[in-house]
Amino acid sequence: MNEHLLMMERAMAGRPRGVDDAVILRAAAEVMGRVGPAGLTLAAVAREVGLVPGTLIQRFGSKGGLLVALAQQSAKAADALPGCVREEHETALDALAALIVRWLASMDTPEHFANHLAFLCMDLTDPQLYEPALAAHQAQRRAIETLLTEAIAAGQLRTGTDVAALAGSVQAITAGAGLVWALERRGTLAQRLRHELDAVLSPHLLPGHDDDLEES
Repeated sequence: MNEHLLMMERAMAGRPRGVDDAVILRAAAEVMGRVGPAGLTLAAVAREVGLVPGTLIQRFGSKGGLLVALAQQSAKAADALPGCVREEHETALDALAALIVRWLASMDTPEHFANHLAFLCMDLTDPQLYEPALAAHQAQRRAIETLLTEAIAAGQLRTGTDVAALAGSVQAITAGAGLVWALERRGTLAQRLRHELDAVLSPHLLPGHDDDLEES
């Protein structure tokens, strides 16, 4: 018995103990994409980051606690990501196109899309998951409206464009394009998102800006 405990202690001593929660949650999102919420376990996430399951239990309490933390982290990322993406692009519309692709970047295969969609279905029925999911949705809407407003001021979009209505359409096609792409399986998800964004924004573009949404 003592020899067994000694072996466990030696094994644990070789594992990293100072792994940030953010690293663990990124690993949880990756595992989620591979196996979905039903297949996700603390043990699987622990293996992904080189920890023992007990460490995750200490930090998150349970699988449910980990899922809530993951949902909360997603809401924080939805607030932080738009500013980072905007700095990387010259125009607001370029930033918008890049942003909607980044939002769905982890869903790069139909299987990954299906597994993350299963997590969203949990968000809609579990009160603890619903609140951060709604917060992420609202943060995305704010980001879209901000970029569209900037595009109008910069002369890319027509003056008088109903920003709220157009933002709703952009958000709807972002979600819907993923589902259609996963069903039809033509091209990449990023290509499908850019195509649908082009279609919804084209009627609002000012003359001379027809190429603003072309992929570089």
